[in-house]
Amino acid sequence: MTGCGQVRERSGHDALPSAGVIDSQSVKADAVVGAGTRGFDGGKLVNGRKRHVVVDTLGLLLGVMVTAADVGDRAAAHILLEQVAAAHHRLALVWADGGYTGSLIEHCLAAFTLVLAIVKRSDNMKGFVPKQWIVERLFAHLMRSRRLARDFERRIASAEAMIYWSMAALMTRRLARPEGCWNCPR
Repeated sequence: MTGCGQVRERSGHDALPSAGVIDSQSVKADAVVGAGTRGFDGGKLVNGRKRHVVVDTLGLLLGVMVTAADVGDRAAAHILLEQVAAAHHRLALVWADGGYTGSLIEHCLAAFTLVLAIVKRSDNMKGFVPKQWIVERLFAHLMRSRRLARDFERRIASAEAMIYWSMAALMTRRLARPEGCWNCPR
């Protein structure tokens, strides 16, 4: 069983996830990052790379893809959701924000039998969109890893590996906690 499955079972969930959340985060790139793998995210005004992630409902990483920051969320989601659906066969529902609308919804249903549910913010709502806090918590964890506060990796594969490494550290801490102590300090 994988570490993710162990963490899920220990928290009282099935080892295989059936739902997830997708989002992306733009981060500045260091000078060592080549021009071919960096871009400018006009929405966030960031020159660097973008981390596209899918997490389960506990915030555990199901898949990651690092691209240049100018790659759109929908374009990256086509590839990332295909990889995640192939690796996690029970995954049936993925929540996303408004950046993932359009033909991607129909594509996910037809190609992967995966429901992509767009969660929108109501006018009187404050804070994160419902379900979005799950993936934002992962981004906060990544930013606490000093090596991931900015992208220092020359290769995209190395940048993705650093995210998996950080997730392994998080899962190890969760497994090392005493049984039933999910509210204990990290």
